[in-house]
Amino acid sequence: MSTRPASQPACDLLSERFAAVRALTEALVMQLSDADATVQSMPDASPAKWHLAHSSWFFETFVLRDYVAVYTLHDERFPFLFNSYYEAEGSRHARAARGLITRPTLAEVMAYRAGVTAAVLRALPDLPNEAIALVELGCHHEEQHQELLVTDLLHLFSCNPLEPAVWAPAPKQPVAVPPPIRWIEGASGIVEIGHDGRGFAFDCEGPRHATLLAAHALADRTVTNGEWAAFIADGGYREPRHWLADGWAWVQAEAITAPLYWREGDGRWTRFGLDGRRAIDPAAPVTHVSFYEADAYASWAGARLPTEPEWEAAASAHDPHAGNFLDSGGAVEPRPSTSGPAFFGDVWEWTGSAYRPYPGFVAAAGAVGEYNGKFMSGQFVLRGGSCATPRGHARASYRNFFYPHQRWQFTGVRLAKDI
Repeated sequence: MSTRPASQPACDLLSERFAAVRALTEALVMQLSDADATVQSMPDASPAKWHLAHSSWFFETFVLRDYVAVYTLHDERFPFLFNSYYEAEGSRHARAARGLITRPTLAEVMAYRAGVTAAVLRALPDLPNEAIALVELGCHHEEQHQELLVTDLLHLFSCNPLEPAVWAPAPKQPVAVPPPIRWIEGASGIVEIGHDGRGFAFDCEGPRHATLLAAHALADRTVTNGEWAAFIADGGYREPRHWLADGWAWVQAEAITAPLYWREGDGRWTRFGLDGRRAIDPAAPVTHVSFYEADAYASWAGARLPTEPEWEAAASAHDPHAGNFLDSGGAVEPRPSTSGPAFFGDVWEWTGSAYRPYPGFVAAAGAVGEYNGKFMSGQFVLRGGSCATPRGHARASYRNFFYPHQRWQFTGVRLAKDI
């Protein structure tokens, strides 16, 4: 790879993108107190303060430390605190204990961010191409943490008996319940999936390769809250025949009776969001459901979950910018909208595909090679992005992945069937 600095126009564009990504992360925490940003609600979630610092540690470690000769670490103790899972970078603070880091304070973390941001912007014009690629990767990495920051905050505030609203509720709009699902025949035969090499992609999105699709159809929209309420009313969480064995064991052990953040009272369902507790919108896509729940609903509906090749083949014809995202151009209050035809935004869509490497996948050398490959075990793929995903972050080949019991992300369901 060339060691020459990037061209001036390319450097200017990356500087603008880097600054915009950093600013959006900080906009997400403007209304938080130091306590809000410090507490950790569960081992799967991290404090907002940790997300703010970790995304700075990434740039400081892989760009500034390794490619700027005169750079001095902001604080030599921070790599231990804010490394996430990079074994090659040495020991680190336990993930489940991140909420115990009361110091540095939120203000000190923001000062750390400011220092790293300024140092990267100063260094960019002279960075070699391999470092420029790491800055680009770091921007996409930080966008992932923007989504995690939002969803972790949602889980945190849901644990507060006061159920505080972080953002004001959206203006009440008339509910337009979508018509019944229509089935759209998908591509069949040999198709190619995976990133085509144009623009940025994470390593797990390639190599592009051929795969065989049998005849199938996909639903023209995602499952709504209203439809999920019918599943509950029909005994969906009480009838084992629709559930995988592990899913049924999870339902029993955790006493699961509805999507995460739903509550029944006075004959109606409500949900908790960052705008407080509100009545469920029957037209909005159901969200915060696990793979187990998604699979059980699909069985109850006489359908199945799409495979990731089926989903990608269909989504490739759609604009990945057209959905409902966490938009850096305006509001940063994530809310699923009315379930519609977009394959992108609103809710991550569970697929029936295990998260495994594509044929020919090779992890990158060095610590950044730990980014995705080592997690290719025991997880399922989600596609499409959500209302908490920054606009422009998703694409047809993008592969998100979670364990089948996890549901604190904005996860939803699109059905498929064989034809």
